[in-house]
Amino acid sequence: MEIRNIAIIAHVDHGKTTLTDRLMQQTGMTEPGVSMDSNALELERGITIYSKNTSILYKGTKINIVDTPGHADFGSEVERVLRSIDSVLLVVDAQEGPMPQTKFVLKKSLELGLKPIVVINKIDKPAARVEWTLEKIYELFLDLGANNEQLDFAVVYAVARQGIAKKTLTDESSDLTPLLDVILEKVKPALSQPAEKLPFRIQPFNLAYDNFIGRLAIGRIYEGVVKQADNVFIKTPDGQIRTGKIAKLYTFEGVKRKEAKEAAAGDIVMIAGLPDIYIGETICASADQEPLPAIAIDPPTISLNFLVNNSPFAGQEGKYVTSRQIKERLEKELEVNVGLKIDFSRLPDGQAAGDYYKVYGRGELHIAILLENMRREGFELQVSQPTVIIKEEGGVKLEPFEEVTVDAPGELSGVIIEKLAKRKGLMKEMKPEHSAIRMVFDVPVRGFLGYRNEFVVDTRGEGIINTHSAGFRAYAGDIPKSELGSMISLASGKALAFSLWNLQERGQLYIDANTQVYEGMVIGNVAKGHDLEVNPIKGKQLTNMRASGSDEAIQLTPSYEITLERGLSIIKADEYLEVTPKSVRLRKIYLTKNDRTKAMRWK
Repeated sequence: MEIRNIAIIAHVDHGKTTLTDRLMQQTGMTEPGVSMDSNALELERGITIYSKNTSILYKGTKINIVDTPGHADFGSEVERVLRSIDSVLLVVDAQEGPMPQTKFVLKKSLELGLKPIVVINKIDKPAARVEWTLEKIYELFLDLGANNEQLDFAVVYAVARQGIAKKTLTDESSDLTPLLDVILEKVKPALSQPAEKLPFRIQPFNLAYDNFIGRLAIGRIYEGVVKQADNVFIKTPDGQIRTGKIAKLYTFEGVKRKEAKEAAAGDIVMIAGLPDIYIGETICASADQEPLPAIAIDPPTISLNFLVNNSPFAGQEGKYVTSRQIKERLEKELEVNVGLKIDFSRLPDGQAAGDYYKVYGRGELHIAILLENMRREGFELQVSQPTVIIKEEGGVKLEPFEEVTVDAPGELSGVIIEKLAKRKGLMKEMKPEHSAIRMVFDVPVRGFLGYRNEFVVDTRGEGIINTHSAGFRAYAGDIPKSELGSMISLASGKALAFSLWNLQERGQLYIDANTQVYEGMVIGNVAKGHDLEVNPIKGKQLTNMRASGSDEAIQLTPSYEITLERGLSIIKADEYLEVTPKSVRLRKIYLTKNDRTKAMRWK
């Protein structure tokens, strides 16, 4: 059977997963309603977080499809996948056109010499601009240095939600057959006969974990035939060799894995039995075979500390609260999350809270997803303020930058430019775009942390902001700190509406009436910029004398609920974010005023 290997790449919400789901349904691999986004967080947020494999059968050909994430924080998932496939379907929204993440994933695929097939999706939108979108795609290909062969790409027009694809806009179509035909026509077969006769070589591009059989490696067989129970050699990019044995072998059939006795060159398989296998290593039949080129993964850009929760409310909601349990969970995460790095040397086994694990990630969302998964599993912990990783090369101080693309109404451009300029953002481009203005900035990650929430408020929800990594560049200098102070509780107990009613004039509250608070907990911000200690549990003094009209109705402004992403963006250097299965709270590192004063003296 012939095999074709493709990946679906696109910006967030341009229709990758929907298109994959409809292709599986049309070819009978899944039932309607079954989605590639099976993780609970993916379903809630409507985004793909983890790359996933599937396969479909069409006209006697097996088409392996990898659905990739569209968010910049999960770019490491995309980079690895592109090495193992033969072509990409580049999905672009017919109204929005190419967006920042489109540029990121397309650049990676062009550098690897892949020839994309362009799918212009959502052509049924009332505001769709198909010709304009196609023109912008050509411009993007030219900007990214595409060669003549790559510029001669096939174009398919689609409405993925309805399962319709067309080769030209005027064609009549009722399904995705035109797209499947283009894939068979334009994507070269993965299996070459001579490669099947060579000793096998496989390179994992992704990892999975099974509670019963342990770590699983997902990779492409480049040469030869691999069988269950084969003894193998594993070669690292730096030349080290170790041995192992393949316990189980799986191929993909729809969204399910299917156990196989053997698999041949060109196929994408899942291997069990190699507990220490890692992405980019080469699994081969003999010790004298050459390892395949290493897979490079972009380095993390931010770091923060994970600590045992030691607040007054510690242990009330969580099931897993000790340093050993947190360490085991983070070690398990490293099995599959290669964009993550963790320094465990800070907290030897058995040592009490106060020490920490240093976690390095690709962005706020990357860390927030890990924390959200942990709290849903019953973990309780606290984390410090995210800080940007600064490095030095050739005596030059470097820091990570993001390319930030903003689409907003013209009258709001002034406030956006002003805010990003304060954060050392440098505007590269400004042009009218449909009914808005599109602005492109280069902003240090250090300056961009925490800006998303401000952006939503400044644009009243009418703006769209997207980012992708622009690599490490020269240090941009000092950036002014937040102008907001913290409102800190002086007492422990239940917050009362009367007290909060008086406090809401000072700033924005993070809690509602009847919320349990403790001394040192941050319950709001202060507009004047300095920290303010307050008593949120103070009630109204009642007397037996009443005067008509002296009582005022208490009306509280809705609070600014602290979510994981919001908390990570507004936390300060002297604060922790307390994360439990039911609550997310901000608190000062030193809970009492006396301890905070002492800590300030030591600085």
